Amino acid sequence: MSGFQEKVNFIWSIAELLRGDYKASEYGKVVLPFTVLRRCGALPKSPSDLPLQLKKLPAEYREILDCFRFRNTLGRLQKAGLLALVLERFARIDLDARSVSTVEMGYIFEELIRRFSEHSNETAGEHFTPREIVRLMVRLVFQEDSGHGKSLYDPACGTGGMLAVAEEYALERDPEAHLEVAGQELNPESYAICKADALLRGHGPGAIALGNSFTHDAFAGCKFDYMLSNPPFGVDWRKVEKQIRGEHDQLGFRGRFGAGLPRVNDGSLLFLQQMLSKMKPEGTRIAVVLNGSPLFAGDAGSGESEIRRWILENDWLEAIIALPDQLFYNTGLFTYLWLLTNRKSAERQGKVQLINAVAFFEKMSRSLGAKRHQIPAAQMDRICDIHRGFADGPHSRIVANQEFSYRRITVDRPLRLRFCLSPGRLAAARSKFASQVIDILEGMDSQAVYDDQVAFDVALAAAFSRSGGKLGRTLARRIREVFGEQCDAASVYCDAKGRPQPDPDLRDYEDVPLDGDLQAWFASEVLCHAPEAWIAPGEPRLGCAIPFVRYFFEPDPVRSLGEIDREIRDLESEVRASLQQLGAL
Repeated sequence: MSGFQEKVNFIWSIAELLRGDYKASEYGKVVLPFTVLRRCGALPKSPSDLPLQLKKLPAEYREILDCFRFRNTLGRLQKAGLLALVLERFARIDLDARSVSTVEMGYIFEELIRRFSEHSNETAGEHFTPREIVRLMVRLVFQEDSGHGKSLYDPACGTGGMLAVAEEYALERDPEAHLEVAGQELNPESYAICKADALLRGHGPGAIALGNSFTHDAFAGCKFDYMLSNPPFGVDWRKVEKQIRGEHDQLGFRGRFGAGLPRVNDGSLLFLQQMLSKMKPEGTRIAVVLNGSPLFAGDAGSGESEIRRWILENDWLEAIIALPDQLFYNTGLFTYLWLLTNRKSAERQGKVQLINAVAFFEKMSRSLGAKRHQIPAAQMDRICDIHRGFADGPHSRIVANQEFSYRRITVDRPLRLRFCLSPGRLAAARSKFASQVIDILEGMDSQAVYDDQVAFDVALAAAFSRSGGKLGRTLARRIREVFGEQCDAASVYCDAKGRPQPDPDLRDYEDVPLDGDLQAWFASEVLCHAPEAWIAPGEPRLGCAIPFVRYFFEPDPVRSLGEIDREIRDLESEVRASLQQLGAL
């Protein structure tokens, strides 16, 4: 076997031995660790020699096998009578370093990872990003650079697809290129695959780390030239909330999460802050895949809003690309590719490019889980060209940073109360007032209805005066609150100083653009519809959201009256014809 594809196909065919004894989703857990052992020259001909060979392995390889629970696998293969067969098949292929270069071995292992991930609808996508999406991310981040002598980081590296494709891209551009990769993964099995791939590609044992990037950052203090990631969508960080909040409260911007904390049911923006904390002062480029929530989730002043505001105020957001739906194995949702950098070109400074690429796909001949669409090479080129062109167009909008920021104001409208001392309301109010007060109120006209606060106050004062009772401001206010009911026909209810009081049921909130005069906006957008409205006292809260869809919304064209009239006449004709047919029956 001399060709790359021939070697891959042969190793892939070994999985056929497992059919019936293993589920398809389990094939990779058997074949991948055996591939690693074959590369290391640690596969004996006899199953009885395996334990000794495993003990001789370097510590980093033993750790990989432990993460695969390889001893359990050996026991299961032995019980099924398959261990000798698998050893015999692997003995037929030469993966020794003298026959297969480090680069070729990396390609072989990465292709096997891709095939096993796509073959398994049960777990595909959980730790694997489709290759064409990674390829697009790498092209947009690297641009014209080969990556030689640079570093690349992924805080949620899964099985290492991002790192592997980036390295392949670097070698395509420069066969002598060396890209130093680093990644961290929480899932032990995915970590094992990723670390094995990195070792087979010639990277050191410290390149890939096991653990939670939030609580045990294996690359604390490190800075990188490039970063790529597809963190899990909607990941709940409740289990590590104490540590994350502690860092946020104690370290602020000296830590990773100083800008803010998102809701505990979605840690996407925590991953993004983790990456931003590792930017090099001389310049770093980042690409990260997120769902729609980080664009707009959270009100003004919330953690999500503050994180977005921090990013935009630092002018780190270069572009957001809306990708087609049904691209991933485990979700059919639309996703967004964020591009960030702390070294924007002069023309991009203070601006964000929004690219609408939702229609840039082709249907797959066979779906893989939820993945029914893929981005072909031509459409990938088109996306890159639009990004490179940096101009407004049918699929591109250039937006100033400040357009995404706003002030949230509270809009109040006056409370209007009607007052009535009916027997039923008096009975319900007995527990709220002293008996003397109830006696005075019962002496008032129970049939009278007061739509005017002043008139009610006069009648109330007269009743207390006749009875010799004392009516203070506080008591009068309590009586009005208990016996008043909202009524649009009533007069405006005011406090003791004559100030109109707000109606809680009519309270509303408006997001006002940050640039421009607040009062002028209020007059043109609110007062023309509600002349009695006012802005509630207090400073407006600053917020930030990216309403991506709004920038590409195109309303349906208004139909002409003639067209509507013709359609009505056609429908009338159809109805008459139907009635005539019924009459004929």
